[in-house]
Amino acid sequence: MKKANVIVILLLLIGTSFSGWSQIRNKEIIRLAELAKRVSIIRDNWGIAHVYGKTDADAVFGMLYAQCEDDFQRVEMNYIEKLGRLSEIKGSASLYNDLETRLLIDREEAKADYKKAAPWLKKLLNSYADGINYYLYKNPKVKPLMLTHFEPWFPLLWTDGSIGAISTADLTTQELKDFYGKPDDKIAFVAKEKDMQTGSNGFALAPNKTASGNAILYINPHTTFYFRPEIQISSEEGLQAYGAVTWGQFFIYQGFNENCGWMHTSCNVDVADTYIEKIVRQKEGLFYEYENKLLPLKEKKITINYLDNGKLVPKSFTTYFTHHGPIMAKRDGKWISLKSNNRSMNSLIQSWERTKSKNFADYQKAMDRKANTSNNTVYADNKGNIAYWHGNFVPKRDPKFNWAKPVDGTTAVTEWKGLHQVSETVHLFNPKNGWLQNCNSTPFSVSGNESPKEENYPLYMAPDGESFRGINAVRTLEKGKQYTLDQIISDGYNDQLPFFEELIPALVKQFEKSIQSGETRYANLAEPIQVLKAWDYRSSENSVALTLANEWGFKLDPLVRKTYIDQGELDQVENTRNFIQNMQAEQVLPQLQEVISELTTKFGTWKMPWGEINRFQRLSGDIDNRFDDTAASLPIGYTSVLWGALPAFKSAYQKDTIKRYGFSGNSFVCAVEFGAKVKAKSLLAGGNSGDSTSKHFNDQAEMYQKARFKDVLFYREDVEKNMERKYHPGE
Repeated sequence: MKKANVIVILLLLIGTSFSGWSQIRNKEIIRLAELAKRVSIIRDNWGIAHVYGKTDADAVFGMLYAQCEDDFQRVEMNYIEKLGRLSEIKGSASLYNDLETRLLIDREEAKADYKKAAPWLKKLLNSYADGINYYLYKNPKVKPLMLTHFEPWFPLLWTDGSIGAISTADLTTQELKDFYGKPDDKIAFVAKEKDMQTGSNGFALAPNKTASGNAILYINPHTTFYFRPEIQISSEEGLQAYGAVTWGQFFIYQGFNENCGWMHTSCNVDVADTYIEKIVRQKEGLFYEYENKLLPLKEKKITINYLDNGKLVPKSFTTYFTHHGPIMAKRDGKWISLKSNNRSMNSLIQSWERTKSKNFADYQKAMDRKANTSNNTVYADNKGNIAYWHGNFVPKRDPKFNWAKPVDGTTAVTEWKGLHQVSETVHLFNPKNGWLQNCNSTPFSVSGNESPKEENYPLYMAPDGESFRGINAVRTLEKGKQYTLDQIISDGYNDQLPFFEELIPALVKQFEKSIQSGETRYANLAEPIQVLKAWDYRSSENSVALTLANEWGFKLDPLVRKTYIDQGELDQVENTRNFIQNMQAEQVLPQLQEVISELTTKFGTWKMPWGEINRFQRLSGDIDNRFDDTAASLPIGYTSVLWGALPAFKSAYQKDTIKRYGFSGNSFVCAVEFGAKVKAKSLLAGGNSGDSTSKHFNDQAEMYQKARFKDVLFYREDVEKNMERKYHPGE
């Protein structure tokens, strides 16, 4: 055949191909446009999207479209992370975080789950992808960092809405690097911070505790600011849910429908375990010993691209697995594997089912899936029921082992024996005193004297200890009577600091002892000590004592700040009281002197009211917040949950700033009353939009500062009375 003829034929084939693809694309666009016509989005006067569809799948389509309108970059970034591809954007600093994700979240398993998903679930998954892809088609000026097309199996990578959805037991990313990296590896790496300052609060009040005789639920997650927006989704198939959704997910994570509500708090229930593997090298390869037999060690090659000087550089790892799971570390020369359950289709189904629960029995049925690996649940409903479950996915184990430590991987004795039935886990339904609380603390104080008893459960089921925030919540709810929405909001902002109630008198005692002994080194602390001695241990914008106490508290032994504990460890309250009992002047007075010196150097005086240095500021929609002392900001009176306050505001001195700026804590907060009609009030940090040019970017900032809540618009007639805009996706 002549060369010219070959070229003509190739051109014809290419033309046919382009024409075919064009037809396919046009059909797809027509399909999505028709789908969009079945969905209405109403934006209320706070910019919150209320999505209405004929079917649940229609509502999911509109929900994801609306999320992308509000903050596409956060939707995309969440899935870049769950795909284990952060390194392609952030460089080598994220390389081993990506490796950890690839080891624990298998995309091929997610794809397989999608193929076998029930038709109703597959419709939701398809609509998830359709909603985002249609948004990208209709908004060509939006330039994704990486994901130009979203796949319907993506949600099966991330089946829990928790901010820290990967369970690794006590293994660290640094240990992973030490194992799979090379000694001469020059790749820069930034390990994830082990955050001791975190948490959430959930309260439920029964009819005998409220003024109206209706149950009330208080939803107060403490997360990174702007991590979750507020939204409502409704359909003609019985869906009507309102609350906080994690960017890029299609279920309400913390919220309510007209029948019931749910709040999740993080817990330390043992859901992942480490195993000491005995590795044997032979000519045929690597083996591991199990039940006196040698089994071949599974090898898997993982290649991760990382950004380096504008180019993507591949780095390949040969990773290893036993039947327990991936090898994640080496300790004392022994290889350590991890057994965990970091994604499952069952978990995603459970996340959806609870949004449509019509009653307590429905919600229990969803809980019976035993698929939630990271959360406690605080529940209330319109029949007056309140309930608490400590965790949900709890493997059965031999109780003679300490499961917080690595166990012997060579024997079947240490295998999981299935999962505990939900009825066997720590839970409490309708306590007589009419209240429940959890603040990431022990379930054995969840309802005061009505709480479950620790001796009735294996240690691995609830190793969580008590915290000063838990103590504050219990004594607050014990005193409360005739609760209304406003009263539970007020109590949810209880600013008493029980940590300092115990620490400050001990500090004063040490100072007075030093003065009485003739010690002169601490003489300059006389006035600051008097300020602290006269303090009422409450947080406020005008408190100089809080400034001193907060800065001093962070200089004390880290054990007094540890709120999450494992089996066999002392909790925050126990550690603090041990510290006080054995306190020496050298452990506390030089630290206060450092605070005085640092404040004076920064501000010219140590007499700084807390609100002068503790600020809320939102300058841009960037995921990595930037802060500027010369730009406008708001004083914030509340502080770290470490000291026992119920509201949370985590702040820190930022790069190139003198003042502290908040970046985590109270984010979406909501109080709900379940009567003949649902009544609710809510509040967001800043605003619902991630677009700095939007009026809804910062329209709730002053309300956030003052803890002034807005009325939730739950019923359509109320939404339409307060409507800012009504449209179909794509208009």
